[in-house]
Amino acid sequence: MRALTVFVLVASLISLGGPVRAETQLADPQPGFDNPRRIMLQLTSDDPKDMNNILWNAINLQKFYGIDNVEIAIVGFGAGMKAFYEKDSPVADRIRSQLKYGIEFVGCGNTMTATNRKPSELIPGVKHVTAGIAEIVERKLSGWIYIRP
Repeated sequence: MRALTVFVLVASLISLGGPVRAETQLADPQPGFDNPRRIMLQLTSDDPKDMNNILWNAINLQKFYGIDNVEIAIVGFGAGMKAFYEKDSPVADRIRSQLKYGIEFVGCGNTMTATNRKPSELIPGVKHVTAGIAEIVERKLSGWIYIRP
């Protein structure tokens, strides 16, 4: 019995010295339905690991803020456009799924022109703009938070 008491006491003391989980403090103004966080992620890699990482980042942001409290756009250009082409994308199913959850995907028209690709080759629901990098600049100037994972 004494051994059990000592074990419980030691285990309790060890657990007190363990890592403490800290919650992220939200900055003011707090995000909400009428004031969502607006976050854009840059995708410029054709590596499936990088693509999946960015897609997980987007999901984790939605989980943290709540789907109604965050707007997320993934802007792809250069090699990252591979993720957005229906026949080439190793993550097409994930993109189609995330489109249903309100994540916006924006591709670069300049990259498409340079690589002889057409908008009809994009996964349905993926938008395209003239220049992906200009889209990032304009959104950033409009208050979007820019993340380059």
